[in-house]
Amino acid sequence: MKIKLDEGAFTPVRAYDTDGGIDLKAMHGQRIMPDSSALFRTGVHVQLPPGTCGLLVSKSGLNVNEKIVSTGLIDEGFTGEIKVRLFNHGEDSYLVSAGDKITQLVILPVVHEEIEIVDQIQGGERGDNGYGSTGR
Repeated sequence: MKIKLDEGAFTPVRAYDTDGGIDLKAMHGQRIMPDSSALFRTGVHVQLPPGTCGLLVSKSGLNVNEKIVSTGLIDEGFTGEIKVRLFNHGEDSYLVSAGDKITQLVILPVVHEEIEIVDQIQGGERGDNGYGSTGR
């Protein structure tokens, strides 16, 4: 995968060779207030391999320890800067400093299925039961 960095951007890193995600870092510092969100520049542009997409996934430490989450989808043809919105679901503000790891980029294969509009769809035994239908 080819990566282009804007001036001042931090190089994405994979902490361990077998990690599924590549850590992206914030270009600038900013405080995220409780029950709020903030947008962060990474200065990272990617050229994804054909037939893939990039999924932005929360860093587990931020998620579990600080209640800070992120998500996003990078389509194969997008080569603009990856920007990350972090959501603070905690009770305290959280300070992100320049160079902090804020999300991870996971590259996934994509199946491009044709869309067909139908009157009925076939399902498994679950059917349209969902949203808590299987109990606790």
